[in-house]
Formats: sequence, C-alpha cells, structure tokens
Amino acid sequence: MTYSIIIIGDELLIGQVIDTNSGWIARHLAPLGWQARWVKVVADSAADIEQAITEGLAQTDVVLMTGGLGPTKDDITKATLCRYFGGELRHDEATARNVAAVVEARHLKLNDYTRTQAMVPTSCRVIQNQVGTAPIMWFERDGKVLVSMPGVPFETETMMQREVIPQLLERFHSDVHLAQRHLVVTGIIESLLAMKLDDFERSLPAWLHLAYLPQTGWIKLRLTGMHSDEQLLNGEMDAQVTRLHNALGDAIVADDDLPLAAIVGQRLRDRGLSIATAESCTGGNVAHAITQVAGSSDYFVGAVVSYATRVKVDQLGVSAADVERHSVVSQPVAEQMATGVSRLLNTDCAIATTGVAGPGGGTPDNPVGTVWMAVRVGERIVSQRKHYPGTRDRVITRATTDALLLLLAQLRG
Repeated sequence: MTYSIIIIGDELLIGQVIDTNSGWIARHLAPLGWQARWVKVVADSAADIEQAITEGLAQTDVVLMTGGLGPTKDDITKATLCRYFGGELRHDEATARNVAAVVEARHLKLNDYTRTQAMVPTSCRVIQNQVGTAPIMWFERDGKVLVSMPGVPFETETMMQREVIPQLLERFHSDVHLAQRHLVVTGIIESLLAMKLDDFERSLPAWLHLAYLPQTGWIKLRLTGMHSDEQLLNGEMDAQVTRLHNALGDAIVADDDLPLAAIVGQRLRDRGLSIATAESCTGGNVAHAITQVAGSSDYFVGAVVSYATRVKVDQLGVSAADVERHSVVSQPVAEQMATGVSRLLNTDCAIATTGVAGPGGGTPDNPVGTVWMAVRVGERIVSQRKHYPGTRDRVITRATTDALLLLLAQLRG
C-alpha cells in the first residue's frame, strides 16, 4: 500500500508550530511495509487543500490528513472535505454524545462552538475521537481512502494506534511479509561505514535493503526485507545480521530499534544495575534523556546538577586541590564527580559531565565545546575528553549522547 500525508495549518507554514504528525505516522507505518510517497504542508486554504487531496488520491492508495478540524472559523477542513466528496454537513447524534463525554471528562463546560464538532459530512464514515472533540472522518472514492484526523499530535497518535491503523490493515490486506533488523554503530563516520559495507550491500538479495540512519554521534543501520515466504525472509535476515556483526565487530553496540537512552536502560535493567548522574555543563540533560524512557525508575535513582564548583566539592567530594591544579574541566574532576554521585546516592553506575558549553567561558586549555565525561560501573571508571563545534545546544546534545554511548560500551564490556 502507498500513502501520502497532508498536514494543514497556517501556523506550520510560518514556523509557529513544528509538524510532528508526519514523522510519527511514517515511523509507525513503515514497519507494516507501507510506502510513503510524499508529505505536504498546506495553508488553511480550501483551494490548497483540494489540490493536495486530488494529487494524493491520484498518486497513492491512502491519503492521511491532519489539521484544520477545530471549532473556530479558521478551521475549514471539514467544510472543504464536504464540498470535495459531496453530501452535506449534518448533525450526528453519536458524535454529539462523544463530544459531550470528552468535554465532561476534562471537567469543562460544553459551549456552542464545541457543539459544532458534531456537524459532519454525510459522505464520510465517522470514527469517534476518544481523546478529543474533533471526529476522525473516513472517506472513500474509486477504491482510494482519505482519513482526516485532528492536528493535535496526542489525538492523532492515539487514534491512529487504536482505530485508524487497524482499519487500514483490514481494508488493505497484503500477503507480503515485512521484516526489519536494526543495529547501532559507533566510532565510524557514515561515508567510511558505507565503504566498509560496499561488498556486503552488493551481495544482498534484491528483496533486502540496507539503510543508513545517522544520528547525533552514532549511526543506526536498518536492514529491511519483503517476501511472501516469511520463514525464508526471517532466516535470510538473521544470516545477514550475522554477516554485519562479523564485518563491523565491536563497532556494533546494540541490536535494537530503540532510542539510545532506552537501549542503555534495557542493559541496566537486564543486569540489575542502578545509576545516577552528576552533571555540570549538560545541566541535567543526561538525566532528562534517561527519564524520558518509561520504566526508568527501575534503574535510575537520581541526579546532582553540580553546576557550581562548590557543589562539586561539598556535595560530591571532588578535591579542591585537583580543581586548582587541573581546572574544573578535567579528567580528575569528571572521574571524582562520577564516584561521588555513585556513593552519595548508593548506585552501581554513574555518569558525570563537566565542560564549557559556551558561547563564552573558554580558555586556551579548554576552549568552548570541551567536555570531559566519566562513567563508573562498579569500581571501574573510564573517562574521555571531547570537543564539539557549534552552538551551546549542540554541545549539550552531543555530550549527552556520547556519555550514554560511553556507558553502553562499558555495560557491554
């Protein structure tokens, strides 16, 4: 099945709001073997919406559309769809009851504008929105499907998972099986990795494909295969993953399709280990990344954001003499921070960062972008010095990633 995505909203075109719906949709439909042809962001304009719908229905099996379904006058998607597919806007009692229930669950009062959400085109099939007031509308024409959904990401994501994807699977059933494998690779840039795997890619069967997905500080390899024989497909996928491991060795640090922090968390949980962080230049961003993962309370204990030198010395036990001798951005300080927070919070592991995120504060010995990080696993401590070009945000992001990668490497070891 092929599909296109239409994202509606003036606020997206002026950069006031960032589109996250198209990325979420694509990430969740790709594993099903469905192919996205294009994504378009259009204004709250009937002409632009109609043109995008015409192109989508002409070029793809399914059009997935989000936005423009609010109760205010600038949300014109519903009326535009009614004109495009025919019929008339009519009060739907089932939708009215759903709207009232959602409003009541939020402890709000139903007003006249919100009541208009129950007006839906007679040419569509309504899928009741369980987490919002705007109904999902399913249209069909000439064997093609258009699904109109709210622009609120939480509502789109929830209803896609609960209703839209299952109904699309039933409507567009396929006997072709899809399989994917993911590997996390570090310590090599994308171009060199591609050169190293050139012979591997050339030898792949035509129904297997290797994709390179560069992330900040690491690369995810995605091996995708599609075949009618599921047993043959999975057997060949496993064999090719083994070949990749043989070719790349220790450069592969994980076989998971998960965020880096989730992979680290999984390793900690599997080994029954706890962790804490002591952060200076990253300002708690490492702890934030770890706790973004559901269930991280199984292994994450806490953090000390030791931004001031006196917090490093007084709370974490960093030697004031070492600060004076080596500076606060140094290997001894980073390692003592990791040891100190591990002992303070009684954890098995620790991550520590200290550096100069910028834009000011650099010195000849430690220019802006310099970061020392240390990882403690049991009684073993490893540390490394990094230098990152770019903005303050980029330095913090890169340091967070590399600190997690350093821990992951030690957990493997």
